[in-house]
Amino acid sequence: MSKDLDTNQIPRHIAIIMDGNGRWAAERGKERSYGHQAGVDTVRRITSECASLGVKFLTLYTFSTENWKRPHDEVATLMGLVLTSLEDEIFMKNNIRFRVIGNLDRLPSDVRTKLAETEKRTAGNQKMTMVVALSYSSRWEITNAVHRIVEEVNAGHLNKADINETLMSQYMETAFMPDPDLLIRTGGELRVSNYLLWQIAYTELYFCDTYWPDFSEEDLHLAIQSYQNRQRRFGKTEQQIESQIKIENNSTK
Repeated sequence: MSKDLDTNQIPRHIAIIMDGNGRWAAERGKERSYGHQAGVDTVRRITSECASLGVKFLTLYTFSTENWKRPHDEVATLMGLVLTSLEDEIFMKNNIRFRVIGNLDRLPSDVRTKLAETEKRTAGNQKMTMVVALSYSSRWEITNAVHRIVEEVNAGHLNKADINETLMSQYMETAFMPDPDLLIRTGGELRVSNYLLWQIAYTELYFCDTYWPDFSEEDLHLAIQSYQNRQRRFGKTEQQIESQIKIENNSTK
């Protein structure tokens, strides 16, 4: 672990937009699939490192609903990587639970089966939960949540007065985990690309130019250091936060 990291302020939930695989491959004169395969190797390294640091939830933006518009060969390659990359070793060796979120109905049946098997096989692991956002977009997720709530209201199971932010969160794909503390995007782009829009209202954002295949454990540490150097206010003033910290520090003495 980097000596500059405060072990008492490790983000509980880190979300990552893994961008730059295609450009990384192009710069090497390779096909985009070569970059995606290299990106899988980075997933293994960063997942293991997050577990070692004490991160409890790691959510990876793997394939968006918009990605279905990509060339058929690239989509087929990505689906194939999903099948081959869900290895027992990374989950069982590191005591990591696997979960998946997204519009899974659009996925090939063999991919859905593999995902379900991996979720079931790792359900007892407790050190960290690795969440793959697959065939996912935030607008789809929010729209789907609204549809489900409307159905509940029409069926008489919910009243309109019951609908609030807490209820909406309960109908999100991510209802089983806390909102991200830190969102990392690699590859140099400065946008969130329809990813966890509801959940990142107060998330700290970190952007870096490094392509995902080159993203190292040290790059992860730099992102966490940036997070630790920020003051999370959640709508409060700086003075309120500092007063709260003093009270909490005094209570632990």
